Amino acid sequence: MRILLSFAALFMSVALLQLSSGGVGPLDALTGLELGFSQAQVGFLGSAHFVGFFIGCWWAPRLMGSVGHSRAFATFTAMGAIGLAAHVVTTDPYMWAFFRIGSGICVAGCYTVIEAWLQAKVTNETRGRAMASYRIADTSASFVAQFMIGALANLETYIAYNILTILCCASLLPLAITRMPQPETPSATRLRPALAWACSPLAVAAVLVAALSSASFRMVGPIYGQEVGLTANQIGSFLAAFVAGGAIAQYPVGWLADKYDRRWVMIWLSVAAVVSCTFTVATAGQGTVLILTAAFLFGLTTFPIYSVATAHAHDFATSDQRVELSAALMFFFAVGAIAAPFTTSILIEVFGPAALFYVVSAGHVLLVVFGLSRMRVRKAPKDRTRYVYAPRTSFGIGRLLKRSRER
Repeated sequence: MRILLSFAALFMSVALLQLSSGGVGPLDALTGLELGFSQAQVGFLGSAHFVGFFIGCWWAPRLMGSVGHSRAFATFTAMGAIGLAAHVVTTDPYMWAFFRIGSGICVAGCYTVIEAWLQAKVTNETRGRAMASYRIADTSASFVAQFMIGALANLETYIAYNILTILCCASLLPLAITRMPQPETPSATRLRPALAWACSPLAVAAVLVAALSSASFRMVGPIYGQEVGLTANQIGSFLAAFVAGGAIAQYPVGWLADKYDRRWVMIWLSVAAVVSCTFTVATAGQGTVLILTAAFLFGLTTFPIYSVATAHAHDFATSDQRVELSAALMFFFAVGAIAAPFTTSILIEVFGPAALFYVVSAGHVLLVVFGLSRMRVRKAPKDRTRYVYAPRTSFGIGRLLKRSRER
């Protein structure tokens, strides 16, 4: 409880930020389709978000070094609020994509500031509890945000986006009024993508497939939901089921990843993901309960792959490489997430809603083949790091997780 209270301002900012950012993607998709956007244009909005996310991850540490944590957080919050509020000024999809870049910068920048603040304040004794509380605040708010979608989609457009803007601005208040002193600014993490490939080509491939699965589903999932007959409220539940499945999977998958060869865990997760994709396609139009069950199973099988992949990569890294390795893996996730929504939305437009899950299935089949081939190249390491749930929030998350991975 003492940990929770000491970081209450940070966790409240995380929750408010997630409520705002977690709702904008699905709201953009549903509102855009209602305004006559093509499905490819809706997917382009999701890709634009991850372009902003990548920029924010790179820029945030440098801005913190120039102006400090609080001013950097205020800057990123302002960019997010402007991006949200500007949606009501125009209905041009390409201007909306520009606004979504601002929202993406806001998300990555704010998380970078919060995680740098946490890193400076936790000790080895409090790190585990602090990270657990952080994950609970983030995941719970993400879950609630999905249920907001139905209510927001039924409101006038300007009211819906104003509510998200208010939540984004409100995330600034806890940090603005906290008495907790600002920490010293950490040095910017070097971005060396080649390090991830040198440690584990399989981990890089798995992170790209994880990006394909997660970014496509979260940004293009509302298109699929609408195509199979779900209402706005049901689409919110559809996305919430995915988040719930992913959250629940972390604990049993973490146990398996610490007990068995992590390559086999990734391979069997991918096999299960293909099965869940097949089930999702088969249950389209078969009733809301089956569709929501399919979304839950999809989250259960695809969401943990990123954390297993990062754990596997860290098995081959030295302690001094962990922060840069985490950043390198996040880089590959961002690259995959930029490409995935636009690509899958085009395929949905051409081949129908089932194309989303055909593409994801193809990615996981390739991961299975690549994983089996990599097992012939080298054996699993004898000394392994702990499995750690790895949030995909900023390039600096590796600083928080570094100690947690050491045995």
